[in-house]
Amino acid sequence: MGTLQLEVVTPDKTVVSSAVEMAVCPGVEGEFGVLPKHVSLLSALKIGGLRYRIDGRDEYVFISGGFADVNNDVLTVLAESAELAQDIDTARAQAARERAEKRLAQQDDRVDVARAEAALSRAVTRLSLAQLR
Repeated sequence: MGTLQLEVVTPDKTVVSSAVEMAVCPGVEGEFGVLPKHVSLLSALKIGGLRYRIDGRDEYVFISGGFADVNNDVLTVLAESAELAQDIDTARAQAARERAEKRLAQQDDRVDVARAEAALSRAVTRLSLAQLR
């Protein structure tokens, strides 16, 4: 079947740079898969898990929004932040989840609800991906 090159980069570092069999990305309109020879594509990404297959096994990367570009058998993911599932600090993610839930439970007009909901989504996604490693 062949492979495609997966590049997951953030403003700070390259998280993944590898030839993969396939990838499934968390697009804003829903998940989408990318196989070798995929047609060119540009998509916005939402908070979620990016799954890719390498040597017959699935690996996961946490993505905190960004863009995916598919061109000439290269999938480039430009993410606001990203981390491999095995690198997720579950204690930190659990603490972030609890902080976000506490903020959302407050009946205070000073709470930025959208920001708290995004923080909760990031924390929950990190925790679920950490369980898959």
